[in-house]
Amino acid sequence: MKAVAMLVCMVVVMGSLVEQGESSCSSTFFSALVQLIPCRSSVAPFSPIPPSEACCNAIRNLGQPCLCVLINGPPISGVDRVMAMQLPEKCAIDYEPCGIDK
Repeated sequence: MKAVAMLVCMVVVMGSLVEQGESSCSSTFFSALVQLIPCRSSVAPFSPIPPSEACCNAIRNLGQPCLCVLINGPPISGVDRVMAMQLPEKCAIDYEPCGIDK
């Protein structure tokens, strides 16, 4: 619970830092991040936990452009970007790779 509260506080601070180059994503950085809360344990650094069905459904609903906004956006405490990039593959979702802009 404490981790979720910290995540939400951090996201509120970063919510205005949405990457403007991703016009095909209709979600803000904040709302996209909130949608992926079910994936939190699967993207924690050194986490051996595979993504849950809820996480995979969240990735499908969010879509590849918005996932890339998150991956290429500001750093998110407690999130390993490489692991986040692997979520579509682990969920058997056929998305093009995002690449990391930074």
